[in-house]
Amino acid sequence: MKNLNIFTTAIAAVVASVTLAQAETLRLSHQWSESDVRHQVAQMVADEVAAANVDLDIQIYPNQTLFKAKEQYTPLSRGQVDMIVFPLSYAGGQQPAYNLTLMPGMVKNHDHGARLSHSPFMEKISEIMAEDDIMVVTHGYLAGGFGSNKGCITNPDDMPGVTIRAAGKAFEQMLAGAGASIASMASSEAYPALQSGVLDAINTSSESFVSYRLYEQVKCYTPAGDFALWFMYQPLLMNKSTFEALNPAQQAALLAAGAKAEAFYLGEAKKGDAIAAKTFADAGVELAEMTEADFNAWRELAKTTSYPAFVAETPNGQALLDLALSVE
Repeated sequence: MKNLNIFTTAIAAVVASVTLAQAETLRLSHQWSESDVRHQVAQMVADEVAAANVDLDIQIYPNQTLFKAKEQYTPLSRGQVDMIVFPLSYAGGQQPAYNLTLMPGMVKNHDHGARLSHSPFMEKISEIMAEDDIMVVTHGYLAGGFGSNKGCITNPDDMPGVTIRAAGKAFEQMLAGAGASIASMASSEAYPALQSGVLDAINTSSESFVSYRLYEQVKCYTPAGDFALWFMYQPLLMNKSTFEALNPAQQAALLAAGAKAEAFYLGEAKKGDAIAAKTFADAGVELAEMTEADFNAWRELAKTTSYPAFVAETPNGQALLDLALSVE
């Protein structure tokens, strides 16, 4: 009986080791802290996949611990990392079409962004990703606004004589077209620049406005509300070959987790804008609302500044731009 027990124990150990060997671990990289909504999206996907019990684990590496923020696209394409949460416009140098995912006037509000994510435009962007062996697991846009200590900014008419830091080349082109002076710097450098008068205003994400305490340095804040100008597409991406090598149950679990996380991402993005607006109001900062007429005025300006520049440097650029603008 003792020998039988030893034999049974040995068999159980072998079975356990085989099961363990079959479990796959995917590595997911991103640039943010564990308190950031983009980490929470990644964590939700990892948790949902683990709960599906399909022998698939996702190990998250936050805070640029695997790769620098803007250097993650190529490693993902090469299969050196399995998944990333990534502002797609960071790879606009490799694929100019991606610059449309950080372009003024493309997205009016979060619900519009969600429609854009499931449109023929995004299908074309996904085809370009596939050429680099990359696919989308979770779509998501985050919004931003304006902060200024030289009057409120809602309309192009507010820009002449203002020195502003803008988030992205296309925004710089448009704001310069409105009469602003552009000062290029990281959003992390904006606080002392506003404090010293080097900057009059800044255009950046709701999250950066709060995390860098810019409510201490601006007199007026234009939050993302029913209409906003600044939206940045920041999806959860995966190496396509890695996904296709998973078994059907693992693929299904991953896609289901991605869809659940996408709904969460949309809700949290809206909450983030509301939190930013409240934070600035509580700090005594004046709030200004962008109207539909303001949004349309910016888009008309973009049609003579940012959009032609994009079309000139992007293969099939006009067709992509038309597809994006056709989404209501």
